[in-house]
Amino acid sequence: MNGCRLEESRPLSFREDIRSLLFRLLLAVVSEREPDMREVLTARVSLHALADERRIAALQATGIWFQLVAIANELLAMRSRRELEQMGGADEVIGSFANVIGEIAAGGYPAEHIQATLDDLCVGPTMTAHPTEAKRVTVLEIHRRIYRKLTELEQQRWAPREREQHINDLKSEIELLWMSGELRLERPSVEGEIAWGLHFFREVIFDATSKLYDSVEEALARHYPQYDFKVPSFMRYASWIGGDCDGNPNVTAKITACALEECRQAIIGWYVQQVRRLVTVLSVSANVVNIPEPFIKALEHALHGSGKAAEIIARNPDEPLRQFAAAILGRLEAMRDGVSAKPYARSDGFKSDLRELEKVLAELGGDLIAKRFVRPLRQQVETFGFRTVSLDVRQNSTVVNRVLTELFKFADPAGAPAPDTPQWTLRVRAALNSGEQLEVDQLALSEEAQELLELFDVIRKASTGLNGGAVGAFILSMTRSSDDLLAVYLLAQYSGLATAMDGSGTIALRVVPLFETIADLRAAPEILDQLFGVSIVRRSVRDFGNSQEVMLGYSDSNKDGGFLASNWELSKAQRRIAALGLKRKVKISFFHGRGGSVSRGGAPTGRAIAAQPAGTVGGAMRVTEQGEVVSSKFANRGTGLYQLEILAASVFAHSVKSQNDAELKDIPEFSEALEALTGMSQASYLGLINERGFIDYFHQASPVEELSHLKLGSRPPRRFGARDISDLRAIPWVFAWSQNRHLVTNWYGIGTALNSFVNVRGDAGLDLLRQMFERSRFFRLIVDEVDKGLYQSDMDIGRLYAGLVQDREAGERIHRKISAEYALTRRMISEVNGGLKLSERFPAFKRHFDRIRPQMDSIHRLQVQLLREVRAQDEATTKPKRAVNALLLSINCISAGLGWTG
Repeated sequence: MNGCRLEESRPLSFREDIRSLLFRLLLAVVSEREPDMREVLTARVSLHALADERRIAALQATGIWFQLVAIANELLAMRSRRELEQMGGADEVIGSFANVIGEIAAGGYPAEHIQATLDDLCVGPTMTAHPTEAKRVTVLEIHRRIYRKLTELEQQRWAPREREQHINDLKSEIELLWMSGELRLERPSVEGEIAWGLHFFREVIFDATSKLYDSVEEALARHYPQYDFKVPSFMRYASWIGGDCDGNPNVTAKITACALEECRQAIIGWYVQQVRRLVTVLSVSANVVNIPEPFIKALEHALHGSGKAAEIIARNPDEPLRQFAAAILGRLEAMRDGVSAKPYARSDGFKSDLRELEKVLAELGGDLIAKRFVRPLRQQVETFGFRTVSLDVRQNSTVVNRVLTELFKFADPAGAPAPDTPQWTLRVRAALNSGEQLEVDQLALSEEAQELLELFDVIRKASTGLNGGAVGAFILSMTRSSDDLLAVYLLAQYSGLATAMDGSGTIALRVVPLFETIADLRAAPEILDQLFGVSIVRRSVRDFGNSQEVMLGYSDSNKDGGFLASNWELSKAQRRIAALGLKRKVKISFFHGRGGSVSRGGAPTGRAIAAQPAGTVGGAMRVTEQGEVVSSKFANRGTGLYQLEILAASVFAHSVKSQNDAELKDIPEFSEALEALTGMSQASYLGLINERGFIDYFHQASPVEELSHLKLGSRPPRRFGARDISDLRAIPWVFAWSQNRHLVTNWYGIGTALNSFVNVRGDAGLDLLRQMFERSRFFRLIVDEVDKGLYQSDMDIGRLYAGLVQDREAGERIHRKISAEYALTRRMISEVNGGLKLSERFPAFKRHFDRIRPQMDSIHRLQVQLLREVRAQDEATTKPKRAVNALLLSINCISAGLGWTG
């Protein structure tokens, strides 16, 4: 062991691969407890060959190694960005504001165009509690400490004794990982998910946001030095955590009210900390500088509002700025603790006071002091208000229509119409036009109806209170008609959200359709056109800045038609909806429901936004940040800032340049080819889904049923409890296909489509596809993401899972079908991209997966063995309990290796 300590204490140079250090430390930890695990970690022994009692330890060790690799990769990526900036300046960091604004300036775009785009810029990361985070919060905290310790090691000049201590600290964190256990013992509560989401704001996002604005200003000043830009606080964070009721009975109206209050308290608590810092640092003395008279008057007003004027003056004599900050602090504490000061009614009052501090510091020559201590806080107030996030509420159209039907029957038992009938359409519109109110005894209604009406009451109270913007939008999932959306408007009217009682006013609620299936995406423009034809809706949209948000679902459209069909229909829908907006003179903004996996929209952020159709971003975009994506992006400050910058800079760049971008031009020949490819791809994909025995194959050749034992989130895996694929949520659908390394959601059907296209059109067809790969950003993104999905797929591993299917003939037949399509898709992707081998365009991605592939294959073989045991044995015995735990650990390990779950 002495030799091991000497090796570990070597100086960690800037160039040394930190993976080797982490691996040595993990080996040291494992060797002390499980000596024979060294052979497993080095892939000399396969996990499936181990004795039963050794499996959990082996999986635990391998899972920790995958986690450590992810931490190392994150740190190495940050190191690479810093190296680029050191050697070539900030402009060299691809996707950063410095890089994007440099390209825009080089393109000759005038400053006035830049300022106009900034004025309209609105970027909305939206946190969701989608159950795709397999790691416990305790584990995430240990990861964070390991990351910080590694950054300390490489950035400081430590003495040998100090370095040894840091490395011992790292080793202790790995020991904690080993001893903490990775599996959740209980399914997380919604309250726990709310706290989990707010954790990332307190630790990273609050602080990173003001730094993001600084990076924009610095880039603009460097590339447009003659122009004085005004950079607004353009980030607008939202959340579904505590508001997403769709299929989750654990999210109740009381929980939503709790989420609103927790979000409010989180930001007020943050402001209290920051203003206490101002009280500490603003030691400007009236005996040294002359305090301007206007500030003296502002100070008198602030002290009066604090309720403790004499005490503050006595504590800080002749220090007016410190007194002013102390008065602000008193008013903030009154909002939280109910002390004697006058609480702020709105965030605008707080922001105004901070501007007074900025102004007086500027007049005293303290611009740098203001920029360092006051301005970041003022920008945070502009961004987060007194709410942290705007909390969206989401519910399914089926539930909304069911509740409205119940209300209609309560008012008129004999004459209540049924949804999706002409009578229903007339009834809903007539009620909205007249401002109808229903007198209903809520206690006589079903529990479902009571809950939804109580939720609308929570929305009403939050919308009419002093905490402006606390409720974001009512998102209607599975929107299939304008009547579905009008039902939400009518329920809002019944719940007191109408501004007039006779139907002449507006509804004070943003109603956002979520178009998820391919059929709904195709119908979306007509649905919206009908919606905008309803007077009260049109007036309500005008009240919200004459803008309408539209949410696009990547998951269910992929489940409907496969990867290519989903993405092409999403692209077409955006263009058609944007055209409708121009026709109706309504500004359309899109909310992209992206997940972590490629098949749920999880392509790299910058490339995905750059490939959106020209003119469809227009300065405003929202995206969901789901499950493990949140923790991978926002667990550490440097990475969090970079991820926010990539998102915002990509939205900004697209808004400025897309209309002139040759790679986004609508080329009829390309569109015609994509239309043909999409049809063939979808037909091939549906051919698989409809293959005889496919549903049993899916359930038996994957651990989809066993996923319910893995306590990922508070939400059930199915919306309404049915076993069929249509009711299965997209997350377990994708999760299951990744666990068995089929990954059909990433690529299936595309090989057939490309091959058929070339067979019909010959060499000219292949040449056209190659042109599309070179000249169409959308098509190139599709091909590249399919390429990466194919690289992570493995048909030999898949065959092992196919062997779990009870109907041997069906298992072999379906696996042969999938394998044939896999081989064809590999060949055709190489034909299109110029003969490259899989993932040759993505060397870092390839290196990472090659590094862990042996361990991954070993885990898969063990998982197949465990699935057989768990399914065959009586759960009452002790052996299956151990096998179940090993199985769940194998699921976690595979997710960690792939870098995403669903």
